[in-house]
Amino acid sequence: MNACNENQENSIKEYQHQIYAVFYTVILVPGLIGNVLALWVFYAYIKETKKAVIFMINLAIADLLQVLSLPLRIYYYLNNSWPFGDAACLLCFYLKYVNMYASIYFLACISLRRCRLIIQPLRCGATKRRRERGLCLIGWFIVCLGCLPFPLLRKPNTNTNSTQPTHCFAELPMTPLSKVLGVSLVTFAETVGFLLPLVIVVTCAWLTAASLRQKTCVLQDTGEKHKALKMVLSCAGVFLVCFVPYHITFPLDFLAKSNCNVSSAFKNAVLHVHPVTLCLASLNCCLDPVMYYFTTNEFKRRLSRPEFLESLPLQQRTSVSTNATVLNQTD
Repeated sequence: MNACNENQENSIKEYQHQIYAVFYTVILVPGLIGNVLALWVFYAYIKETKKAVIFMINLAIADLLQVLSLPLRIYYYLNNSWPFGDAACLLCFYLKYVNMYASIYFLACISLRRCRLIIQPLRCGATKRRRERGLCLIGWFIVCLGCLPFPLLRKPNTNTNSTQPTHCFAELPMTPLSKVLGVSLVTFAETVGFLLPLVIVVTCAWLTAASLRQKTCVLQDTGEKHKALKMVLSCAGVFLVCFVPYHITFPLDFLAKSNCNVSSAFKNAVLHVHPVTLCLASLNCCLDPVMYYFTTNEFKRRLSRPEFLESLPLQQRTSVSTNATVLNQTD
């Protein structure tokens, strides 16, 4: 029986490592390029864009933090070994959840900002940028503090046998918790970190869509409402695709890994589905830059060919133009 259980655990571990290695490799380059470009665009236009760009900058920073930790994750899942020490392991593990809940927070902020801009244009237009920076600092503080249990509840490696692979991330053993404390932590994460922002995003999408049904004789107002609705719906789409599946399986994963009496079929199904939803939660670092491009005029304009060439240094710009001329002459 013990040998059978051990073989099953090894099979699940191998399956999870393959899923993580392939998925993180696929999203690494697009996520890195997309978020670096996003920060470049928003930095260049921060003085002339709408105030909601502050939330987008922080969202791009959160995504970039996760992307920068992916190479170490890929190495671990490909080699089944972690030679970088416990501190780096726990930091990468921590950044994963900081990115997730920071992204959730800033998506909710962007949705709320755009919704208020349509429903209460005078009050929202008078909002000072300092207040939005304060909301970003508060959000980072709450998220960083709230995610501390994820690494703190993990025990560092105690295996000193060099012939055995060193464990990391979710495979580190957990500190024993009472059922009451465990259920309380999961309930807090689900309620504050997921359900409350979900209600905000869905409500903002509904209110923004409802505002379009109100008759207005000003075409500019209708255009602004359409742009706001596109942004809010994009936030809701990223939210539903990336974070809803994970938070459905999150309490089930906790139940499967606890000492509760659950069937082996249930445990096996959860341990196969949960890694897929965790990968979907990481997909937001690629979807967010796509959302910026299709919902933000400044992003499109900055990445258009004339604007892009003008932003380059003179020497580099001349080289690009010369190469383009040569190619045109040879065609």
